[in-house]
Amino acid sequence: MSSPVIALIGNPNAGKSSLFNQLTGLRQKTGNFPGVTVDKKSGSWPIDAHTTATVVDLPGVYSIYPKSLDEQLVTDILANPAHPDYPDVAIVVVDASNLHRNLLLFTQVADLGVPVILALNMLDVARQQAKEINAVRLAMRLGVPVVRINARVGEGIDQLVKAVLNQLQSPTVAGKLFFDPAEGATALITDTKEQYKLDNNYLALQYIIQHDGFSFLNRQQQAGLDALISKYQFSEPTFQAEETITRYKRIATVVAETVTDQRPANQPTWSQKLDRVLLHPVWGYAIFGFVLLLIFQAIFAWAQPFMDAIDTGVAWINGQLKESLPAGPLTDLLTDGILAGIGGILVFIPQIAFLFLLVALLEESGYMSRVMVIMDRIMRKFGLNGRSVVPLISGVACAVPAIIATRSIGTKRDRLITILVTPLMSCSARLPIYTILIALVVPNQRILGLFNLQGLALMALYLLGLISALVAAYILKLVLRSRERSFFIMELPTFKLPRWNHVGISVWESVRSFVWEAGRVILAISIVLWVLASYGPGDAMQQAEAHTRQQNPTLTDDTLANLVASERLEASYAGHFGHFIEPVIKPLGYDWKIGIALISSFAAREVFVGTMATIYSIGTGDDEGVTIRERLKQERNPETGGPMYTPALAWSLLVFYVFAMMCMSTLAATQRETRSWKWPAVQLIYMMVVAYISAFATYQLMQ
Repeated sequence: MSSPVIALIGNPNAGKSSLFNQLTGLRQKTGNFPGVTVDKKSGSWPIDAHTTATVVDLPGVYSIYPKSLDEQLVTDILANPAHPDYPDVAIVVVDASNLHRNLLLFTQVADLGVPVILALNMLDVARQQAKEINAVRLAMRLGVPVVRINARVGEGIDQLVKAVLNQLQSPTVAGKLFFDPAEGATALITDTKEQYKLDNNYLALQYIIQHDGFSFLNRQQQAGLDALISKYQFSEPTFQAEETITRYKRIATVVAETVTDQRPANQPTWSQKLDRVLLHPVWGYAIFGFVLLLIFQAIFAWAQPFMDAIDTGVAWINGQLKESLPAGPLTDLLTDGILAGIGGILVFIPQIAFLFLLVALLEESGYMSRVMVIMDRIMRKFGLNGRSVVPLISGVACAVPAIIATRSIGTKRDRLITILVTPLMSCSARLPIYTILIALVVPNQRILGLFNLQGLALMALYLLGLISALVAAYILKLVLRSRERSFFIMELPTFKLPRWNHVGISVWESVRSFVWEAGRVILAISIVLWVLASYGPGDAMQQAEAHTRQQNPTLTDDTLANLVASERLEASYAGHFGHFIEPVIKPLGYDWKIGIALISSFAAREVFVGTMATIYSIGTGDDEGVTIRERLKQERNPETGGPMYTPALAWSLLVFYVFAMMCMSTLAATQRETRSWKWPAVQLIYMMVVAYISAFATYQLMQ
């Protein structure tokens, strides 16, 4: 078999994703499951010298009966052998410390007739709880291979390889159904199997119960199943309740025979002791606020030396290229256009990396799940589902995957509200804008010797985004009425030490994605912007240069060169476009140069910095050694003669970018998830209106 499909299935927090990382390493990719818009993680796994498998990490579920879009996908694949991701072998990863609950999903998957392997994970946690599992006896009772693993450190992978190879060579399934629906609905199951050419009783039951959600059944087939349900007066809720009760009774027998529990009754684990503090209605929020404060302080303090080195290095390379390459349009395009634009993003890699590093550490340790629980108390007051916490927190990295993560929200209204407010969370694309503007107007000094003012300013902007998201959600809750009730159920994982290899993979993938996605956009925009800024209508630029030289005959060569470059830029196509929109943005304190950057950043927010780097590189003559931050500091207001980037202007821009919808990718994601252009339009309009009004008020009040 050249490329078998191995599916990883399991409850949330069972260690499935950890096993996926162990098996695939950096051989991973992200895409969509065929026929649906739910994202999947897949990767190649060289099992042995002759077999390389495709490992598919399916969404975490507690049962094959779905409550959300991503959960629906699991059954849609397992019930359809023709699906491209239908597994040759399914590895069901279970939390050994909570075997009773985890085995429910396992028995359902096994009953579907899929060749399955049970992977006992988190055995170390089970031992801490004084639990011992007899894996051999468990395998005999379940009738399938059982492998002991530690997905965090890679233990047991050799045994897992042997089990997978055996299942690929000689597929075996559990011999007896844990729950046989024919015992309670014999005629209905028999008719369904005959009409739909099925040979598995439990698969027939899934056709009956879940046919409306199966993408592989056409309307005629779904109507036929509806007719069978009516014919036999089948009660779905009653049957599902009976199934769950029956399964848990049989699972309890298996657990009693295979698990030895020596823990004294009611003795709390150390994770439970920590949770008494971290989930406390007062101390929980205080600790979370302190953690946020440390994160934003670290982003400035740790990243600054690396940023300075990159900033200086890019400026030095730019100067060297201008000296060594022949003067001409191609050299100007390379230095003033491409390198200036890309350099404006590269300088922020250290801060992006530290942000993703710290967030990954919180996720790996298990603390992020606690954050979701305590924030659920606040979310419900604003009309959001507790599961909305996951997309909102994810939005700190990027709004696009965060919007995709709303598929785990069961109710349509709560999911729509979460989609509409998630872009208000300050994503990593805003970080370059925040940091460069904060560095211009906020002193780099400490309070009480501990807290950096710039870090506090950055934290304030992130909190402003969170507060605005909650307020917007509350307003939308009043507008969008619904009778659906929502629930938030989350199992808290035990606290663990971070796995540095997984943290490293997470940071690398996140930074690479940020640089690659932003870099492509910036490269294209930098080239277009350089052309627009280097050429003008007719001989306007030549006339501007001649007029400037004629009016300023006494200036030094360097000063005259800078003035000429600035006048030529203003006479270019870019200058004309900037002046065209200047009346609209003038009340916010912005000039035509900032206007160009605002428009270009609609492609992606981070383009703002790259655009400013390109504009000021073109407009500053031969001053090659000056970094973009120094250029912004040196920029003068032509009307006042003072600094252009005053605190009023800088804070107006900062507030504008907190609220503004300046990301086409996010709008596209909203359209894809809502399947309508109505909601992206609503999102764009309300965010831009709030951004304009807020920036206007900020500038006018601070002037």
